[in-house]
Amino acid sequence: MFIDQLKNGLQQIQPLFIGEETAFKAAVLVPLLQLDGEWHILFEVRSLTMRKQPGDISFPGGKLDNSETALEAVLRETHEELGISPESVEILGQLSPYIASPSFVVYPYVGVIDEQKVKHSFNQEEVDETFTVPVKWLCQYEPYLHFVSVQPTPSEDFPFEKIMNGEKYCWGSRAIEEWFYDYENYTIWGLTARILKHFVGLVKTNS
Repeated sequence: MFIDQLKNGLQQIQPLFIGEETAFKAAVLVPLLQLDGEWHILFEVRSLTMRKQPGDISFPGGKLDNSETALEAVLRETHEELGISPESVEILGQLSPYIASPSFVVYPYVGVIDEQKVKHSFNQEEVDETFTVPVKWLCQYEPYLHFVSVQPTPSEDFPFEKIMNGEKYCWGSRAIEEWFYDYENYTIWGLTARILKHFVGLVKTNS
């Protein structure tokens, strides 16, 4: 009985990774648009008045609300930030999720938007400006890589007495990859660059 119930449970749809149910979830859109017959990707420069990451370059998107799907969130956030209605976004598909940590996951989508609708309609409280980068240029550009070392820091009440070597336990540090794209006077890096690099790789593989 136990094994049969277990097999049935294992065959059900499960979370993408352990901790997904309680992780901070966000969704972003990789927005494609045509300019003079050439495909571009649109980026946002976050407003300098934003509490988090002011001035950074990002894709439209944000946190999932309660009971909201990733797709619903990305369409809502695109509307709130760029003024583009969900009906005006043609979703082409979903990229692999970006799992920054077991407590933070981003679900990226790719969609086509109308260039005429984003010229002056963005929310200036959240977006300082928008700009585009040609997909062709991105496919020819070689992004450069830097590393950020992360060292675990246990909390003050960490139960060292329960682990081998106690306070002398050797915590392993890890290096985070940070990719950079320099386009004109803009630098795209961080989470946006990681998703961008994955998308460009997909385009190059299928072209």
